[in-house]
Amino acid sequence: MLRIGEVANKSHVGVETVRFYEREGLIALPKRNVSGYRQYSESAIKQIQFIQHAKTLGFSLKDIRELIKLKSTRDARCKSIKSTAKAKIADIQEKIDALKRMKMALEPLVAQCKSSDPISDCPILNALDETANE
Repeated sequence: MLRIGEVANKSHVGVETVRFYEREGLIALPKRNVSGYRQYSESAIKQIQFIQHAKTLGFSLKDIRELIKLKSTRDARCKSIKSTAKAKIADIQEKIDALKRMKMALEPLVAQCKSSDPISDCPILNALDETANE
């Protein structure tokens, strides 16, 4: 059995993250010893690593909660996970497209910007002012 600090260290997260995952129901509430210290099993580390990896793939905590639920459902099929992952891919693509539009809008403004010009002539600030006045 492991204490919370050991679980946090082995999982490469902070103690508060472990507590947060407990509160959110993403990891099981640990047993407590006679002194009241939380006592975790090695499975808590694996669960936290699962959560962290899912987060790096862009899944929200809501998504992760659903993945964990599906993972523990005996008769669940990959189809459910696949649809969740496909939805995440679509969401990621929307974000990529939005970032590309932002980049395309900023690049000409940066190209127009002459570093030696006074701030009142800054094309970036002027464009932002025009947008704010629309």
